[in-house]
Amino acid sequence: MSNTIAYTPEEVAKILKISRFTVYEFIKRGDLTAYHIGRKLRIEASDLEKYMKNAKGINVIESPVVTQTANVSSTAQDGLIIYGQDAVLDVLTRHLEKKMPQVRSLRCFNGSMDGLIALYRGTANLITTHLWDGDTGEYNTPYVRHLLPGQRALIINLVYRQEGFYVAPGNPKNIKDWPDLLRSDIRFINRERGSGARVLLDEKFQQLNLDPRSIPNYDQEETSHLAIASLVARGEADVGLGIEKAAMQVQNVEFIPLQKERYDLVMLRHDLDKPHFQALLSILRSPAFRNEIAGMGGYDVSRMGDIIAEL
Repeated sequence: MSNTIAYTPEEVAKILKISRFTVYEFIKRGDLTAYHIGRKLRIEASDLEKYMKNAKGINVIESPVVTQTANVSSTAQDGLIIYGQDAVLDVLTRHLEKKMPQVRSLRCFNGSMDGLIALYRGTANLITTHLWDGDTGEYNTPYVRHLLPGQRALIINLVYRQEGFYVAPGNPKNIKDWPDLLRSDIRFINRERGSGARVLLDEKFQQLNLDPRSIPNYDQEETSHLAIASLVARGEADVGLGIEKAAMQVQNVEFIPLQKERYDLVMLRHDLDKPHFQALLSILRSPAFRNEIAGMGGYDVSRMGDIIAEL
C-alpha cells in the first residue's frame, strides 16, 4: 500500500492537458475513479491508467457516458436514464429514490442536443433541454419536433433560469452584449457543441448576421457552467456564457443577465402512465420539492410541473 501512487485532480489535469474542472466533471460522471482523504480527492495511478486506456480513440468529453454500470436497455424499460447537468436533477433523483426505492435512476451529464438524440434512440427516457430557436424565439419545442420525428412527446417545465455572461468583478473589460465577444482583447471560453449555451450563442450571432467562429478562442471548450465560471474567476478567461446559479457558487465572478431561459424535461408520451413517471410528476408538483428548489436560489419555479406542449 505504501508504494501506491496517487494524484491530485490538479496533477491529473496537467497529465491529460485539460482543465482541473474537467477532471472533476469526469469524476462526477463516474468516468474516473477517485476517493477522499479527509476533504481532499485522490486518483490512483492505476485508475488513471485504466481511464486513459478506455479513452483511447474516444472523444471523452462529448461521448455519452452513463454514470453507473448497468444494462441500459433494461433500465430504460424499468427505471430512469436521465440526461442533464443541472443540480436540480440531483435533488429530483433523491426525491424519486425516496418515494420509489425500487426504481433505478442513472444520470448522464451530457448536453441538450445529445439528450434529445438519446431519447430518440431509446438510450434515455427523461432528458432536460434549454435549446433556443432564433427563428421562432421559442425554447425547446422546435428542437423536439425535429429531433424526435414521428414520436409523441411531452415537454414539462422544470425551472426557468437566467443565462448570461460571467465576467470579472466590476466588469473591467466592459462586456455588455454579444458583439463584444468579437473584440481582440477579449478571451472567451465556449461550451461544447450540442449544449444549450452553445446553441444560444450561435443562434444569437446568426440573428446579428455575424460569424461566431470569428470570436477569439471560439473552439476552446469546457463542459459545464461551473467550469466556465471558475476559469473566469481565476483570470484564465475574460468572459464565458452560462447560468446565474453557477455564478452564485463561484467567488470572484460577476454575472451579466442576457436572457431568461426555459429549462424543460422531455419524455415520450407512452411512458407517462408508468408508476415511476407518475411519481416524478407528483414530486415536481409538490410544495416540498418546489420550496426546496426555490430555496437553492437562481431558479424560477413558477411553472414547475406544467405541461408546456404535447407533441
